[in-house]
Amino acid sequence: ASSRMKTGELEYCDQNGVDLTEIMVGYDGIVLANSRQAPQLEISLADLGKALTAKVPGSNGSDLIDNPFKTWNEVNPALPNVEIKVYGPPTTSGTRASFAEIVNEKGYCEEDATMMAALEANGMDEGDCVAMRTDGAYIEAGEQDNLIVQKLQEDPEAYGIFGFSYLNQNSDSLQGAALDGVAPTMDTIAAGDYPAARALYFYVKHAHIGVVPGIEEYMAEWTDHWGPGEALEDAGMIPLPPSLASEMEDRMTNLPKLVASDLK
Repeated sequence: ASSRMKTGELEYCDQNGVDLTEIMVGYDGIVLANSRQAPQLEISLADLGKALTAKVPGSNGSDLIDNPFKTWNEVNPALPNVEIKVYGPPTTSGTRASFAEIVNEKGYCEEDATMMAALEANGMDEGDCVAMRTDGAYIEAGEQDNLIVQKLQEDPEAYGIFGFSYLNQNSDSLQGAALDGVAPTMDTIAAGDYPAARALYFYVKHAHIGVVPGIEEYMAEWTDHWGPGEALEDAGMIPLPPSLASEMEDRMTNLPKLVASDLK
């Protein structure tokens, strides 16, 4: 899972008698990337969210209007005078959900007093900020991140949103934008410095243990490949620190039930 289970989802499981264990397996970063043929973008989370959120405050500060910004420098004069054109995943993608929460909701809406006031005036809250623009500034490119990579290689003025591993695999032609002054690297993601980082999980249904073949072996297989220098790091996943990896191995054995307080 590229986004963590929500409290409401766990409540639904509880109502239906489904007990789960949550296993964290590593970290990934969500990057805004562009071609190395163009300058590297340096942008704040707030400005990035403001550029891509579907609704922004109108001139009176209380109305919410369709996002009118056509170029990056209309969002902030310090940004390039280039058309806002961002390829990204569809609504079915966990990467999209994580991006919208980290950037639109928390990076922009929760930090912008005018936006919060407009939301409150319209009976809304920051959770209503996750909708992305549909006017062509944000372009859904399907679930295939390789397609986004190809688009960026063909168009130096375009940007794309995908997981860090795709940037890592295409670093000869693409570069990641610095968000709040921090560029995406394995070190900055592992250290928690890169602001658009996320944890990666899988969930084990207790009723399947001993019934569905291969679950125990599946869990054990992670531990053979998730450390520094192993296959999953080579594929772009940033490893857990040793103490947390040890805790997750214990969970695989003891299967503690996930409860709502764990998700706080």
